[in-house]
Amino acid sequence: MVTPLLLAISLARYRIPTSPESVVQATKEHVLSFDDNDRVRQLCGEFGAYLRMVEEKSGATLTQRGTTIRLTGSAAPVDLAVRVLQQLYGLIESGSSVRAVDVHTALRVLKHEPKASLQAYFDDVILSDLNRRPIAPRSPGQRDYVRCLRENAVTFGVGPAGTGKTYLAVAAAVAAHANGDVKRIILTRPAVEAGEKLGFLPGDLTEKVDPYLRPLFDAMHEMIPGERVSRMLEKNEIEVAPLAFMRGRSLNHAFVVLDEAQNTTVEQMKMFLTRLGEGSRMVINGDPSQVDLPRGRASGLADALRILHGVGGIGVVHLTAVDVVRHPLVASIVRAYDKAYKDSH
Repeated sequence: MVTPLLLAISLARYRIPTSPESVVQATKEHVLSFDDNDRVRQLCGEFGAYLRMVEEKSGATLTQRGTTIRLTGSAAPVDLAVRVLQQLYGLIESGSSVRAVDVHTALRVLKHEPKASLQAYFDDVILSDLNRRPIAPRSPGQRDYVRCLRENAVTFGVGPAGTGKTYLAVAAAVAAHANGDVKRIILTRPAVEAGEKLGFLPGDLTEKVDPYLRPLFDAMHEMIPGERVSRMLEKNEIEVAPLAFMRGRSLNHAFVVLDEAQNTTVEQMKMFLTRLGEGSRMVINGDPSQVDLPRGRASGLADALRILHGVGGIGVVHLTAVDVVRHPLVASIVRAYDKAYKDSH
């Protein structure tokens, strides 16, 4: 005869499986009580917009009453939402103003790095834009990228659109020039997307390359007043040129940003990298999944990453959909394309 005790021991020993339908996740409840009405209003956002963001992205249910916020749901979503709200409130207490982008940053960072300090992210400022908003990393990958920009003479930023590669590189260039670390900022990219030769485009050289370098210019105009950009262009403190015009030059005391590097040929990439001169820094950004070179031509970016692996003084950061800081839908689009590409290969 099997006693209830022996049966319990037997079941525990052999771990008889249960169907997924029979497993009910325990609901967790957590109550956050704050001490300042004005700060709680900032934390919640206008008409509770920030709370709804946290609720939607974390999966927890949030209910506010006065200075108290009640969180319910499964353990992981509730824990994430608690971390986000506590750290955002701490930022507000320290005098920071919280915006929607900061709430997205908090959710992104604390989901992937539960023990991260938001304050450390917000304090890692490269410079401020024209609206005096600090430009700082907004994801774990961006933080690695910014660290790499500071520590290496040559940095490769590899990843999909929307991960902030270009914007942060231009910010680092502007900061380096403002600090006197470099004398010039050089912006370049291969002009292959339009399928036309530059000579057939109207205008002088700047007007010819403007369509190709517009993303770099757009980023710079958010950081430097337009009239100052014009003066710096006149003084050759800012130079814009297609990659082909780098041949034969030695780039000294310059911060050089090469964008869309996946569209360089192997020969162009070698030529560009060997332009590095005294007191200069280079940033090479690209997305290997968006190569526009003619069929059969190897990408100089992929080739360089292979050849230069492990070379000292060269940093490589791989950004992913997790680091996308544009519209949240962009991250979903990137993931969908990545999945489709993997499935087809």
